[in-house]
Parts: sequence; C-alpha cells; structure tokens
Amino acid sequence: MSNHTPDAGIPLLTEVIPEVAPVPLLEDIIATPTADAAVLMPPIAQPQADLQNPILSQQDWDRLELEIREKVLRQLQDRIDFVIEQRVRDSLADVLQTAVEGMAEQIKTGLHQTLNEVISRAVMLELNKFEKTKN
Repeated sequence: MSNHTPDAGIPLLTEVIPEVAPVPLLEDIIATPTADAAVLMPPIAQPQADLQNPILSQQDWDRLELEIREKVLRQLQDRIDFVIEQRVRDSLADVLQTAVEGMAEQIKTGLHQTLNEVISRAVMLELNKFEKTKN
C-alpha cells in the first residue's frame, strides 16, 4: 500500500492554468468610463506550444495518450489503495468491536456461572459440616 498523501501527484490549479492578468471589477469599470480597452479586456494567456511543429503526428498522440493514461492510472491506484485501506480498517474495527463485545459477554456469563457453582458447593460443604457437628 502507498504511504504518501493521496493528493501529492495532483497538480495545483496555478500549475495547470497559466497566470492571467487580473480582470478589473465592474465597479472600477463603471467609475472610469474612459478606461482603455486593453484594461477592460486583458490578453488571454495562450498555452505554450511548440511553435516549430504545432501539429502532432499520430505516433506523438499515441505516446502522449499512453503517458497520460499511465499517470492517471498511477494516481487512481494510489487513491484506490488509500480508500481500500481505510475501508478495511473501518470494517475491521467494527468486526473486532463486535467480537470483543461478544467475548466479553461470554466471559461474564461463564464467570457468573462458575461463581454460582463454587459458592453453591462451598455453602453445601459448610452445611454438611454443620450437620455432622450437630449430630
């Protein structure tokens, strides 16, 4: 089973989406009607791509698909391992608690029965001694 945190391989949103200039608030736009169009519509960050060869071959797509599939499967496997381990622990805790309660009840019943038998025998022996000394 995996010992690292389940979210360690998940990228942060800031790692996935490139940083974009902040968009001004509507109040700011209304307050400054002469605002420049560039301020109103900041440029959208373009994904970084290979400008020399923007089109990928089928082999490149297949390799990329395989790499992504393997990465997703590793991440899912780590998460699945964590979830299964947690569920097994929870189930075992419930089963063990039930077993302990059952054993405790059996031990208590057996102890009560044994004590009753020992006390009854001791009382009977004392009564027999008393009868013999009385005669």
